[in-house]
Amino acid sequence: MKVLVVGTGYVGATTALIFAEQGHQVTGVDVDEKKIASLRAGKLHFYEEGLEELLVKHLQQQLIFTTDMEKAVQENEMIYICVGTPQKEDGSANLAYVEQVARAIGQYMNGYKTVVTKSTVPVGTAEKVTNWIAKAQTKPYEYDVVSNPEFLREGSALYDALHPDRIVVGASTERAFQKMRVLFGEVNCPYVETEPKASELIKYAANSFLALKISYINELARLCDSLHINVKDVANGMGLDKRIGTSFLGAGIGYGGSCFPKDVNALLNTAAQSSRPLTILAKAVQVNESQTLYALEKMEAALGGWKEKTIAVLGLAFKADTDDMRESPSLKMIHYLLQQGVTVKVHDPVAKYTGGGVLQCASVAEAIQGADAVFLCTDWAEYKQLDWGSLSKEMNQPIVLDGRNCLDAKQLREAGVQYYGLGV
Repeated sequence: MKVLVVGTGYVGATTALIFAEQGHQVTGVDVDEKKIASLRAGKLHFYEEGLEELLVKHLQQQLIFTTDMEKAVQENEMIYICVGTPQKEDGSANLAYVEQVARAIGQYMNGYKTVVTKSTVPVGTAEKVTNWIAKAQTKPYEYDVVSNPEFLREGSALYDALHPDRIVVGASTERAFQKMRVLFGEVNCPYVETEPKASELIKYAANSFLALKISYINELARLCDSLHINVKDVANGMGLDKRIGTSFLGAGIGYGGSCFPKDVNALLNTAAQSSRPLTILAKAVQVNESQTLYALEKMEAALGGWKEKTIAVLGLAFKADTDDMRESPSLKMIHYLLQQGVTVKVHDPVAKYTGGGVLQCASVAEAIQGADAVFLCTDWAEYKQLDWGSLSKEMNQPIVLDGRNCLDAKQLREAGVQYYGLGV
């Protein structure tokens, strides 16, 4: 099929590349000329393992990029909306970019179109997109609006896209369902067809449930600290129950990224507007917001205070294998430390700190040199493989707070490191 992807950010670019890999003819369109120029040159504007190779592979064959919205709309029958839906101050999703795209589609369309929202949007957005297109039309061409939420994990997007655990399609007509079946005809996984509103809610409900699991195990880790129990043992015993599972039961400094915080707040806003508050989810947000402070308090106690201290922060991205620092717990921690007058040194294999007041280090050794403590915030593989016994000798004090519980506590302690985890 000929597919147009509007918006070439993380979700849009990934979507375009996967459709090209699946054999479709894909056009990516964006108003950002620099972004389009970069993509045309075979360079991704974000880090995600395996995607740049796909870009080079399909560029100018299955895949082209343009800034010409009018031509792109007219030459493609299947149109995916993948623009951002940033969070407003009240927690709701800002649909301004979605509206702009919908109106442009209505203005430029020259025949039947299947318009698909891939962006994470609130319940009822498909109906709004339908109305925005209708109001912008110059001629009454037929069209369908479909919801097809994405379920990509940053750092694993390529695998997730090629091996999805489910595809969800929300539509209102059999014609739209049939178009989507053709589009995904070669993909082998559970396939859910439902109404648009249910499809939109599935995305928010799924991410919010995972956020609940994270906050639950994090709060449980605090109890484990008080009871001197290893939370990893508890999580393992829980996870063996097939009804629970082991995923998202790793205690740490909290969730972050572009999805969980925004999606949880958007769902809470939707619930509040419907006078059906989700009190359990609201508590999960409170736990998440306080988890970094809980970890910092553990470090402060170990150090005996923050005065004249130097802290090495390892890991800036909200998770390993990505350069995404949006809502990363590490940034909350750095901000807090700077407020306490602490000297902060940072390192990340890919992400770079853009704020002021810290020393960005090119290597772990440079970051650790002369530090009073290390705060590991991202579980990059290279951090797990470090010789912590040797590295700790370069520190003023051999204190490591493992904010992801990803290091071998016994091994570090036997090497003379004062190791602190969360519930470990």
